[in-house]
Amino acid sequence: MRKAMRLGAACAPLMAIAALAASPAQAADAKRSDFGTLPDGRAVPAITLSNGRGIAATVIAYGASLQSLVMPDRSGRRADVALGYASLADYLDKPQYFGGTVGRFANRIARGRFTIDGHGYQAPVNNGPNSLHGGTAGFDKVLWEVVSVKSGPSASVTLRYVSRDGEQGYPGTLTVEATYALDEKNVLTIEYRATTDRTTIVNISNHSYWNLSGEGSANGAMGHVVTIPAARYTPVDSGLIPTGELRPVKGTVFDFRTPRAIGDRVRDGSDQQIVFGRGYDHNWVIGDAVTPTQHLMARVTDPASGRGFELWSNQPGLQFYSGNFLDGTTMGKAKRVYREGDAIVMEPQIFPDTPNQPGFGFNGGRLEPGQTYRNVMSYRLTTGQPARR
Repeated sequence: MRKAMRLGAACAPLMAIAALAASPAQAADAKRSDFGTLPDGRAVPAITLSNGRGIAATVIAYGASLQSLVMPDRSGRRADVALGYASLADYLDKPQYFGGTVGRFANRIARGRFTIDGHGYQAPVNNGPNSLHGGTAGFDKVLWEVVSVKSGPSASVTLRYVSRDGEQGYPGTLTVEATYALDEKNVLTIEYRATTDRTTIVNISNHSYWNLSGEGSANGAMGHVVTIPAARYTPVDSGLIPTGELRPVKGTVFDFRTPRAIGDRVRDGSDQQIVFGRGYDHNWVIGDAVTPTQHLMARVTDPASGRGFELWSNQPGLQFYSGNFLDGTTMGKAKRVYREGDAIVMEPQIFPDTPNQPGFGFNGGRLEPGQTYRNVMSYRLTTGQPARR
């Protein structure tokens, strides 16, 4: 039985957002509040980053998660466009990766097994026969330390988590930092950095669910128009593990090189890949290497509201998931249930199951002592309103 939690305090981020609506900040601002208390008595802080253009992002230390992103539509009406819970109790009782930082190895590892220098390792199996997003207690299910909160031209919060050697079966003590930053140009940047004291594998990403009509909207995300600048994708088997093939998207339902509404072909059962994923749950090949600078990963727009974003990252792969397993049993912040297709996820990362797929490259996802892992992603948010001078 869990100890009682200070759930009333969980409303603090929402009150902070209401205050922003009354008197918009003149510069990017960061405010800290309380999101509740874990059963062991540890407090869970929430940090709301806001700018003078009506954007407000709330990050909670549990899972280093994006709990909320409020932005105006073309008429100036604000809505929260990120799925999530209003209370800490819900994050604990029914975890759904909402906005969470996923790792140590994001996405799937076949049978949870991988080998480093001839030594085999076993991560917990939590997705059929496979390991997903680091195992049963990945980075989305731990409390991160808030190490820095800053206001200024770019408001930011940096969180840290130390994953001990052997945690969830992974070798090496991994020190991870997650920084969320919001600037006055409406760019929300999430940057992950990690170092290790022993050879390990790393693939960290963010698992935010987006519904640009509003997370409580009756309109799902299937009307969102998506562009993905990728000529190939990685097909999967029935367990959603890549087969190793890099298949051309041309002539398939996976071709988003020109803008297309998600709902146009997401239920096209003529493609076995759609049947396997119950929709889109696949990796698109954006590049063949992690790059020093960012490149365009995807563009998403909601014709109904005018909201949208461009997603940029330094990663070679984009996992696009169309919310296929939202089953109507989860109630979100607006007290509406989340159903299949109500939101989408776009995760910049290296390819799924890379440690077991030599043909993918990326050095098998290895991180060595003395190296720094880095995944930086930027959401260039658009509201449909004329740009301010």
